[in-house]
Amino acid sequence: MSKIKVAVIGCGAIAQRRHIPEYEANPHVELVAFADPVIERAQKYAEKHGALAFADYRELLKEVKVDAVSVCTPNALHAPVAIAAANAGAHVLVEKPMAATAEEGRAMIEAAQQNGVYLMVGHNQRLMPPHAKAKEILDSGRLGKVISFRTSFGHPGPERWSVDGKDSWFFRKDEAIMGAMGDLGVHKSDLIRYLLSDEVADVAGFVNTLHKEGTDVDDNATCLLRMKSGTIGTLVASWTYYKGEDNSTVLWCENGVMKVGTHPDDQVIVELRNGTVERYKVGAIATNEKQTSSGVIDTFVNSIVTQTPPSISGEEGLRSLEVILAAFESQATGKVISL
Repeated sequence: MSKIKVAVIGCGAIAQRRHIPEYEANPHVELVAFADPVIERAQKYAEKHGALAFADYRELLKEVKVDAVSVCTPNALHAPVAIAAANAGAHVLVEKPMAATAEEGRAMIEAAQQNGVYLMVGHNQRLMPPHAKAKEILDSGRLGKVISFRTSFGHPGPERWSVDGKDSWFFRKDEAIMGAMGDLGVHKSDLIRYLLSDEVADVAGFVNTLHKEGTDVDDNATCLLRMKSGTIGTLVASWTYYKGEDNSTVLWCENGVMKVGTHPDDQVIVELRNGTVERYKVGAIATNEKQTSSGVIDTFVNSIVTQTPPSISGEEGLRSLEVILAAFESQATGKVISL
């Protein structure tokens, strides 16, 4: 079959480190256009691929007929760009958090449905081998019911990651909308929903700016979650883990405990109440320091090639976003928010 014509909108760190290289490695894809307000960034990749470069994504969508688009812009633009791409008849892969508000998220889902295109959200944690293994073990029933959990994602902050360093859009509230929670927390709300095959019922959150200077976006959050099944746990997101990244999840179950991402070599450890310990070396979780393939691009492309709706759909992205939005509401009101 002919190749899928893909445009990448937003050529910052996530596009440079994940989307573009993973598209380049996928045999079904032809990269045909790039857009970035800093036109030089788009031009660099356009030259490499014999593609077109645009400063404005609207021009790109008007001038070039594309089959699919990766939306790698600042958070505030996710919804407008995704909706414009869907209206141009393109399948859409949008970075997380999918939108700034639940209303925007619903509008994106609607635009995709009306135009008969797929909308997928880049929640790569589901696809990482340790999490796939953890899901398999949980689904086998060997551990029994999950009683409580903690899931956490922290690193030193986007100044180490973003192409603009300390001047990154991540720190500008009008563009970022939210800080560590939108960057990292939403990954973990998505992961815990996926692992437990359960929805979040209630959220209490402390979401604050504790240490990053000159910004009013959150750099730390600790949330209490109660799932519909009654399972309770904590979700932590931080941009101030200055001495090493944490991307771990621990699940305390009826028959033992499962630790994911707590050990450098054994990515999944199961300690059963009968004394047996199982250790699984299944490949690392991708981190900022160590970029492994996220699997997101291949999954998106595979959806298009096989005409199968993506499992990490707009609806899934919206449910994970709503958990994060509830944490902000809890911080603002001092109340527990029911979803």
